[in-house]
Amino acid sequence: MSNQEHSFVTIGQRLLANPLKVRFHYGHPDVFDRLFHLTRGGVSKASRSINLSEDIFAGFNSTLRGGNVTHHEYVQVGKGRDVGLNQISKFEAKVANGNGEQTLSRDIYRLGHRFDFFRMLSCYFTTVGFYFSTLLTVFTVYVFLYGRLYLALSGLEEGLATQRKFSHNHALQVALASQSLVQLGFLMALPMMMEIGLEKGFGKALSEFIMMNLQLASVFFTFSLGTKTHYYGRMLLHGGAQYRSTGRGFVVFHAKFAENYRLYSRSHFVKGIELMTLLIVYQLFGQTSHSTIAYIFVTSSMWFLVLTWLFAPFLFNPSGFEWAKILDDWSDWNKWISNRGGIGVSPEKSWESWWEIEQEHLKHTGTLGIIFEIILSLRFFIYQYGLVYQLTITNNNKSIVVYLISWLVILVMLVILKIISVGRRRFGANFQLFFRLIKFMIFVSFFAILVVLIVLLHMTIKDILVCFLAFLPTGWGILLIAQACRPLFRVTGLWGSVRALARAYEVIMGMLLFTPITVLSWFPFVSEFQTRMLFNQAFSRGLQISRILGGQKKERAASTKD
Repeated sequence: MSNQEHSFVTIGQRLLANPLKVRFHYGHPDVFDRLFHLTRGGVSKASRSINLSEDIFAGFNSTLRGGNVTHHEYVQVGKGRDVGLNQISKFEAKVANGNGEQTLSRDIYRLGHRFDFFRMLSCYFTTVGFYFSTLLTVFTVYVFLYGRLYLALSGLEEGLATQRKFSHNHALQVALASQSLVQLGFLMALPMMMEIGLEKGFGKALSEFIMMNLQLASVFFTFSLGTKTHYYGRMLLHGGAQYRSTGRGFVVFHAKFAENYRLYSRSHFVKGIELMTLLIVYQLFGQTSHSTIAYIFVTSSMWFLVLTWLFAPFLFNPSGFEWAKILDDWSDWNKWISNRGGIGVSPEKSWESWWEIEQEHLKHTGTLGIIFEIILSLRFFIYQYGLVYQLTITNNNKSIVVYLISWLVILVMLVILKIISVGRRRFGANFQLFFRLIKFMIFVSFFAILVVLIVLLHMTIKDILVCFLAFLPTGWGILLIAQACRPLFRVTGLWGSVRALARAYEVIMGMLLFTPITVLSWFPFVSEFQTRMLFNQAFSRGLQISRILGGQKKERAASTKD
């Protein structure tokens, strides 16, 4: 992050100012010509939402009114920057929201109309174009995987593979492999290498580049790609940009699992699990030879993206794999996920309060935003439609009846969920034994049905996995549509069931993320390797001191209780 910031404020600013002539206002070091701006509308902005990135709008106004923002270097002074992943993610979320508002603003529209062709392109690719290209990059991954899913489940891929003109398409394989190499993100580090090379020599630049990659810089930049994409895309669809305070302290404390989950659940974890599901389905039913160079390069880069989005927050979390911290995180997670919300209950204390806040953008969006949200949610129904015909128990029956029966199964599951929701509300407090008996009977019935399917219809383990891959995305799609149509579900009295379904999915996602972290925390060398490999000596020393102080506090608390 520091090298990226260094290249942006040096070689980046020089290039923007001259010869591109598209430098705007980027923060505190810039100085205003007071007389110029006061006679041309001033520097104040009208809206803290639209003008979230108020500094760059000042540069827009100066340029639109005939001014020119220059860059003068006197002395380089290091500015206090965010050092924790959570701080950096909040900062990037704020900047991505600001760029979303810039994309929709009339200032960018007017600049695009008034610039000449080359200056217009320079303005585009140095402002909103970077975020739009990032959005297109992730969107391309989705299109590629869903296209592969369609080819695999529809049988077209098998038909294409057997045709003679597609059987030995080496040119396509080489093109895909080359594209995957570019996906590794090495070009993103080119400005940093150029600046370090100019100041310290290209040998030093190469050594620092190697060291950055050993410290998992590629993981960090891939993770930040998801942050930019999520907040920029949500801003374009629904609006509602807001300022996010980050703080620039020297972070040596351990962020709890629940805190990381609240911060990255919708931006990274949900998308990572979706891409992982796509890759698993394609691995099970894809007909492409798994030994080809194209398959290895393409899927390996996408698996890297998935693992980064799922586990990077815990990898860059100090003491993220210490067993004592894991136990504290687990108890804190259980308390947070089970607490009921309400008026005055903060999202840090209750999952219900956090879940309500996560839907704020849907409350204030327009009709077009709701329609787009529903259309995007329909992609989760593709899994069920394609996978139910791959089950062994269907005996290759391609009738529509099979698909309708699968919806009947989902309907039964939703009814059971409604029964549990009503039972918890009516019997959870005063008749706990009766409520537990109901849940036990439901579990026994489910287990009995599963045994019957295995014995009589010869259901296999693969069929059980396919059922999970088919029905879980469908339930998530139903949940997203219900959240988009919140007023309708409130009127019909089904909002409690929607909340119960959402809680069940949150528990599943939490368990899916928590299990690998718990397994790794069993091995003490993992935590030691994380501390020494990812953080510098000063950070590691501060982390060791915080551990000692934390242990002393626990001993004092224990002695006080005694």
